[in-house]
Formats: sequence, C-alpha cells, structure tokens
Amino acid sequence: MMRSIVFIIIISIAGQSSLGQATINQALKKELDSIYIQDQKFRELINSDLLRLKSDSIADSYNIPQADLLNFIIKQIPLIDSANLLRVEQIIAKHGYPGKTQVGIPTNEAAFYVIQHSKNIEKYLPVVKEAADQKELPFTLYAMMLDRSLMYNGQEQVYGTQGKGLKVKDPVTGNESFTMIIWPIKDAAHVNELRKKVGFKLTVEENASEMGIQYKMRTMEEVRIMLKNQAADPGK
Repeated sequence: MMRSIVFIIIISIAGQSSLGQATINQALKKELDSIYIQDQKFRELINSDLLRLKSDSIADSYNIPQADLLNFIIKQIPLIDSANLLRVEQIIAKHGYPGKTQVGIPTNEAAFYVIQHSKNIEKYLPVVKEAADQKELPFTLYAMMLDRSLMYNGQEQVYGTQGKGLKVKDPVTGNESFTMIIWPIKDAAHVNELRKKVGFKLTVEENASEMGIQYKMRTMEEVRIMLKNQAADPGK
C-alpha cells in the first residue's frame, strides 16, 4: 500500500501549498483524492506482503473469515471501480478533465486511473489526450491509456507499457502454465528512444522488470497464435 501512502503525503503537502490559489477547486480536489485512494487500496493490497503477513487482522477488520479474504477483495474491486467511474464521468461532464489547473498535482491523475481501470477507455481517450496536450496531465499517462486501448483492440502498442497474462502450453510436455508477456510493440527496435522522448524514465526492459515480466520481443502473429490456443482450450 506504499503508493497510496506516498499519494496521501503528496496530496497533503500539495493541499497546504495550494490553499492560497483561487484556481484550485478544493472540494473537487478532496473528492478526487478520496476516489484515487479507493481505486488503489485493494489493488495494492493484493500486490503487497501485507496480504500474506497480516491476512488475519485484515480479515478481522472486514469481519470476514481469513480464508475468504482474497475472494472478498477480488469482488470489491469491480464494485468500487463502477462507483468511481460513475462519479468521474459526472465530474468530466461538468468540469472537463480535472487537470492540474483545477485540482493540482498529483490529484490530476485520479480521474485517469479510474478511466484506465474501466471499459470506457475508448470514450475518454480523446479527453485524456487533450488534457495531456495541454499539460494538465503527464503525457506518459496518455501513452499508457493509448497502449491499453490498442491492446484491447488487438493492435500493437506504441510505448510498450502494457503487459498481459496468457495461459501457454509447453510444446514438448503439453503442460500448461500462466505467463505474463509485454504486448507486441509497433516499433520495438526504437521504442526506448520514443519512451525517453515523451518522458518515461525506464526502458521497456526495465519497465517490464518492474511489472515482474521478463521482456521478450513478440510479434502480433505469435500472440494471436497464443490467444487462439488459449481460446481453443475446452477448460476455458
């Protein structure tokens, strides 16, 4: 949950420094800060050691059996996402994308993450692009959303930000295993130059490692075959 803790510290400092700035909508900022924390808390819990080390006390805090904790968390995420998306859509309809001019930094990223975790990326991709072009939002976040949109549509991504989990079969043993891959990249040979140009600090290889993925350059044809074999699995 370190990301949420860091976010809380940053928004607290940002809130104090922005009190005298009439351009910051403090009520909207406060609401979006809360939305962001809700968006992240269970996602970060799943990926943290707390779920393993403190599962008993966490389960007690939700008044559920320890054995049901993971299933409880997995069920909560889409419920929270749905509620967050509804509110963010209302905010965008009224205020436009809530960028740094309206809500400051890092609160300007809150609406992005809600949309990124939704099925409405296509609808809001132009809105996010406009915000990034106007420097209301880091361009790297738009790049992440563009890549996810391309991946969801079965196309090569541009910036190499997106990974996907696939079930693959060993051609020798026939055994199946789950593996994470970096989705095919349109110009993989020059992607790191492009990433640096738009503001990414890590190379595609370093970014993959951060996600726990060993980077391997793949073509769309390779992945289509993997997806086809996966879809043909009668157990799916």
